[in-house]
Amino acid sequence: MTDADSYFAMEHDGTAGGGFYVEVDKDVAAVEFVDGLVFRPVVGDKLMANFVRFRPNTVAPVHTHDEEQITVVIEGEFEFDLAGDVRIIRPGMAAVVPPGVPHGARTYDSSCFEIDIFHPPRRALLELAGRPREGAAEPEGPPTLPPD
Repeated sequence: MTDADSYFAMEHDGTAGGGFYVEVDKDVAAVEFVDGLVFRPVVGDKLMANFVRFRPNTVAPVHTHDEEQITVVIEGEFEFDLAGDVRIIRPGMAAVVPPGVPHGARTYDSSCFEIDIFHPPRRALLELAGRPREGAAEPEGPPTLPPD
């Protein structure tokens, strides 16, 4: 078996669902924890992709959480603080945040569009959105947040 054959194999444990498509700006309501910081989380069974827009001069305070996070900048730039290691992150750059590691971000004169990937899905964001916790009954259809 080649590497490509292995990567694209059709193996699974029988628990896979049908999947779904999401038009992020249309199907997922915005959540704003902090003025100028807008989240649109797309939630799967074991992952969350949070589409995040920072307006200029916006701060996401330093914090920690139990979920692993990877942050990827798509447009613009921001300053990212990863356990005291502060860097400017631009398109094509990523930060890997292990569980429990302090991190935060801020924009200055420019805006930033980035995607945060969480495993498992970020509990605090699920709770804010009114989504059921793990083990609770799931609503039918694709996971979305309540309307604005």
